[in-house]
Amino acid sequence: MKIAMLSTFYPFRGGIAQFNANLYEVLKREHEVMPYTFKRQYPNFLFPGKTQYVTAGDDALPLKSIPILDTANPFTYLSAAKQIKRENPGLLLMKYWMSYFAPSLGTVANSVRKNGTKTITILDNVIPHEQKFFDKALTTWFLKQNDGFIAMSETVRNDLLSLHPKAKSILKPHPLYNHFGSKIETTKAREALETDANKKTILFFGLIRDYKGLDLLIDAVSLLDDSYQLIIAGEPYGSFDKYDEQIKKANHPERIKVFNRYISDNEVPLFFSAADVCVLPYRSATQSGITSIAYHFELPLIATNTGGLKESIEKPGVGLMIPEINATSIAETIQRFFHKDKHLFISNIQKEKTLLTWEHFAKTLLSFAEELG
Repeated sequence: MKIAMLSTFYPFRGGIAQFNANLYEVLKREHEVMPYTFKRQYPNFLFPGKTQYVTAGDDALPLKSIPILDTANPFTYLSAAKQIKRENPGLLLMKYWMSYFAPSLGTVANSVRKNGTKTITILDNVIPHEQKFFDKALTTWFLKQNDGFIAMSETVRNDLLSLHPKAKSILKPHPLYNHFGSKIETTKAREALETDANKKTILFFGLIRDYKGLDLLIDAVSLLDDSYQLIIAGEPYGSFDKYDEQIKKANHPERIKVFNRYISDNEVPLFFSAADVCVLPYRSATQSGITSIAYHFELPLIATNTGGLKESIEKPGVGLMIPEINATSIAETIQRFFHKDKHLFISNIQKEKTLLTWEHFAKTLLSFAEELG
């Protein structure tokens, strides 16, 4: 089959670009796959991080994607569709995670479908965590330009059906990233990060945004005794100042080690190897790519019971759920975790790893495409 993929690819960085690269590598083994990407992904004012592009420390697959779509330039929407249609693919694959992309990707999908190409979108989010008044209208229009969808959590699938009840979809969990290398000995990792080798170590990892609840975790650590420490690793979207002030007021602020910057791929093993557990104190969620990184390093998880996190953590028994979204409940759940045998969680992670492969994801996707006719 001839397959076109239109989404974020190298030289753009981040989890979605990594997802697309992994899927591309599997699909191209048996199919002719054309990776198309953005000339411009976001205008700078929509991207408060330092850069949208791969840096020297990233272990990114430097595949040769074709830049055809400027999301801020409507004149490129139809030219991008025209370029894809010239190749006459049987299938167009896209990723969708925010309503900003609805006009550009939706216009391309609408045009390409008229040429007989089936269009499937892999949904990271349907209804965003930080909603704006235009999100539902734009997303509803975009959804109607597709033939089918892959939702990576039940929450996302329910959101899809709430906006597009007749949508054809399947549920398929996020596969595991496998490009981060091997785990490092825990003591060496903690020494490299200049943290205490003997404390119970909690990790908060990933982009720092309000809905991810870092403030709640900082308050929770203040409720724990001096045998615990917290590592915060990730680039803030916006200012980190409010968290700095909160940490200064915390009990024993020296127990909180901060790396408030983009974490390159070659650094990731240090953080996940240094930790005993990764905590996701999110106020809202669909699913999280952080869980797949934790799976890779066989690191147990603790998460608030929101969105699709329960499906990927409690159901397979790879960690604990926080019953209430507040600092006290987070602290109590962390204490409960350290009274359990973490090897039981690790054993369950190892079982899940055999199921969450890119090969299995690709096979399911292609079967679904055939069912669409």
